[in-house]
Amino acid sequence: MISPILIPILGVSCALLAIFGGVVVRPWLRFQQRKLEVEAELARERASIDAARQERLEARVAVLERIVTDRGLGLSDEIERLRDKPLN
Repeated sequence: MISPILIPILGVSCALLAIFGGVVVRPWLRFQQRKLEVEAELARERASIDAARQERLEARVAVLERIVTDRGLGLSDEIERLRDKPLN
């Protein structure tokens, strides 16, 4: 058998729990959600910056590869011509 005093205590406890949930828990959950949204936006910005940096680096490497391969053929031809020349 439930004591008659427990019924008002349980009612007040439920009310306090609901108030606590509305005043503390709900704003905390909203804060956590907003924090995740901000972190996701920062991650997107960092990814965008990294992608742009990677594109620039790939373009520079492509230019360097062209320089090396183009100059390499000319350089090897020049070495062969010098090799074929008689020494004076």
